[in-house]
Amino acid sequence: MAKPSILCEKTADKLIIRIPGEIDHHSAKALREEIDRAIFYHRPQILVLSLSEVSFMDSSGLGLILGRLSRIQELGGELVIADPTLQVMKILRLAGLEKKIRIERSERKKTDET
Repeated sequence: MAKPSILCEKTADKLIIRIPGEIDHHSAKALREEIDRAIFYHRPQILVLSLSEVSFMDSSGLGLILGRLSRIQELGGELVIADPTLQVMKILRLAGLEKKIRIERSERKKTDET
């Protein structure tokens, strides 16, 4: 199984990281290392984790997100989660992360899920 690879897009103050595939105990370490390298290199004010292409996420994904929240806050930045899938959104809600982290959903995504 090929390891997932993140896709980065940098704007003036944002670093948007798209995560494809699954976030589980098999992939979390490699994803964490890739994301941390991108954070260190770009030093964004806002880190956006786009989860629209995540097909599965377990507690390892929650750990990945919470760890990046700590990392970006250490740098004085903010973490935003963008377009989580329904399955991922359920996990985020159960963990209470929507109270700690801003979650943005595109209009298209909102319409698809209603």
